[in-house]
Amino acid sequence: MIVDIHTHTFPDAIAARAVDKLKHNSHTQPFLDGTAASLSASSEAAGVDFSVIQPVATSPAQVADINNGAIEANRSSGATRLISFGCMHPGFEKPEEECARLAEAGVKGIKLHAVYQRTDMDDPTYVRVMKAAADAGLIVLVHAGIDVGFLDLRHCDPDKIARAIDAAGGGRYILAHMGGWRQWDEAQALFAGQKNVWLDTSFSLGDMVPLDDGFYDTHSAARLSEERFLQMKEAFGAEKLLFGTDSPWADQAEEIARIRSLPMTEEEKSAILGGNAAKLLGLVK
Repeated sequence: MIVDIHTHTFPDAIAARAVDKLKHNSHTQPFLDGTAASLSASSEAAGVDFSVIQPVATSPAQVADINNGAIEANRSSGATRLISFGCMHPGFEKPEEECARLAEAGVKGIKLHAVYQRTDMDDPTYVRVMKAAADAGLIVLVHAGIDVGFLDLRHCDPDKIARAIDAAGGGRYILAHMGGWRQWDEAQALFAGQKNVWLDTSFSLGDMVPLDDGFYDTHSAARLSEERFLQMKEAFGAEKLLFGTDSPWADQAEEIARIRSLPMTEEEKSAILGGNAAKLLGLVK
């Protein structure tokens, strides 16, 4: 089984605008148009059994509607190959009730993105959300590290995430972008060996695919080297890594091939590409 734990889609009516805005913020080239149909087609073509959508609420008012959409999307996941997490915002008034509602509907987890939500990860409002998710049995996928579209903001530094996890006192956490985008040394120091923490591989290996706007003529497009990725795999253990692409910002088939090309055992590759996520999400016993 192959599971892409970290993907994004947008409602058809706004997908083109959303992707265009994000590509110019990040100065990187998208590979899909941001619709669920394009991700479903990509998943089928690449042999991905399930792509997990990670929605982001940029205001408290969006939470319920986005979560309603996630619940509805999951009803057809067998046909579409798409599973959706829910979302949460630190300003949402009743996270305990909303997390319980998501769990009752069979949603597996929630996504938090402190940069887009303009709140430090160790803020008490996030700790409350994380406690609510843990109590409901929901996984929490956290954007970790610097965001490529907002290079100067530091809402998601690994130390802030670590403090929030400690304060929440429980739960299961997936830290996106190998634990802290462009803050990988800090992520390894803080999270290696943590039983309740997994890392996803999204937007981490290889170089970004830049727009032809000159931005990366003066800024680095580099991400994790193969050598550094393998060092982190050894530090955390292959069983703690989850394949993710951040689609539409990567080609799923190319990213699968990238993992398969690494000097790892076939058992490790299989675990990273889907075995670990299937167990975490309860897709297999």
